[in-house]
Amino acid sequence: MWRRVGARYLMRHRDEGKIPEGIMKQSIPRAENPSASKNVSLIEDTELSKRILKRVQKLMHDAIHLQNPDMPDKNLVQLREEYERLDWDNRQRALKILSTEFGVDKKRVKDLIQHYLSLHDDEKSKAGDGENPLEAAQFRTQRDLRASLMPLSVRLFEQMNGQAGGLKFLVDLRADLLSALRDDNLPALRALDLELRALFSTWLSPACLELHQVTWNDAASLLEKIVRYEAVHPISNLYDLKRRLGIGRRCFGYFHPAMPGEPLVFIEVALTDTISNSIQGVLFDKPPISEEDATHAIFYAISSTQAGLSGIDLGNFLIKRVLRLLQQDMPQIKTFSTLSPIPFFLKWLLPKLASFCFEGNEQRAFKEKLLLAHEEKALKDACGPDRDDDTSGESIMYRILGASDPQWGESEQLSAVLKVPLMRLCARYLLLEKKRGKALDPVANFHLRNGASMERLNWMGNKSKKGLKESAGMMVNYLYRVESIEENNQAYITRGIIRASPKVEELVAGGQQSAL
Repeated sequence: MWRRVGARYLMRHRDEGKIPEGIMKQSIPRAENPSASKNVSLIEDTELSKRILKRVQKLMHDAIHLQNPDMPDKNLVQLREEYERLDWDNRQRALKILSTEFGVDKKRVKDLIQHYLSLHDDEKSKAGDGENPLEAAQFRTQRDLRASLMPLSVRLFEQMNGQAGGLKFLVDLRADLLSALRDDNLPALRALDLELRALFSTWLSPACLELHQVTWNDAASLLEKIVRYEAVHPISNLYDLKRRLGIGRRCFGYFHPAMPGEPLVFIEVALTDTISNSIQGVLFDKPPISEEDATHAIFYAISSTQAGLSGIDLGNFLIKRVLRLLQQDMPQIKTFSTLSPIPFFLKWLLPKLASFCFEGNEQRAFKEKLLLAHEEKALKDACGPDRDDDTSGESIMYRILGASDPQWGESEQLSAVLKVPLMRLCARYLLLEKKRGKALDPVANFHLRNGASMERLNWMGNKSKKGLKESAGMMVNYLYRVESIEENNQAYITRGIIRASPKVEELVAGGQQSAL
């Protein structure tokens, strides 16, 4: 049925000229990130690019200082067009010019500070009931000082934001800026990024965003972007996309009026009768129940679409907004949870395991022992009679988990012996490993900051090659209890307390007690 419906949909929209030919194929190619401007070079002639850079510099100056007030929009359009023609090297130069030549006027700031310090209160100036001229001068100087601390580049950003297409240009500009910072971490570039990020936080506040449920009937251009931007569980073809937008599934996105048809962040939801423990079931199985009988909403993927909005916390607002909407539209749904990846678990674990490789027993004695005695014995026994008795269990585990093509998940024996230690170590990673007092895992930190609690660790929740290489196939459920969200949020933000179910806490406690 999906094949017939999909074919009719594609043919209709193709005939109307609404759908690109590339999406007509069953397997949709994943386009490159549009913000990866480092890989885009529209000008190969270096000398021409340098001349364009000079024009960009002049257009920046004219826009900031209003040299052409009769045609500001024309100047800004030309600035955007010229900047987009630059090759990557000259884009970096343009950003450095913007951050240095159009930054804070340091001389004016210094003069105002000195003037402010020269204004001293004295008893004579305080006398009388009329206006105090000294106090008025102090307030004027404070006002001028605040204005002088605003970089000149902010004027350009505010003008650009008021123009059609300007916000999207600034988002892509910040994507370039973040790439430039990775190449050259200059203080001026960092300051420029902070200013632009602060503006985005204001311009893209939840009050300015529109929530939209993405359906199969949306424009083909929007559906293509959902396919392109899905970062957690890639969409393989049109039928996969239709399944995620069909019965028992929901997809919601935040949009901004200045960027029509461009989702800023979107979330995918499965409606079920239980807390899901496997992404395979969510993605590929048919909904087991009708929507009217659904009692659980599972948030199984959330994707930010714009590299230039990195650090702007839109997902936090989106997940809570969708939760409230589902409560309103489907009051029979009482449980809201996630089925979340653990993308950096093996990046944390493998270096610890690697420290046991290629070392003698004397050196191993100073390493943190990760496996309990019975876990190490079971792992060695599973490797067969050809094993080396002097090889540590950690070394064996490193070779198994670190393989470029992980196939151990297909072995019932290996999977069985690895389950207990990996579940214990993963629970430790999620609950105990911290960075600046917060969870080391970024996905955990995101949901815990939102007020969720850690409910369950799922063995073989993601059997894909990506899942095995990132988290040894494990996934985790974070539970959003509406009545506890604010309390959990405050406990985590202020004291770093992670709320977790007894089952998750027992996984960690078992390893700690055995080590005593």
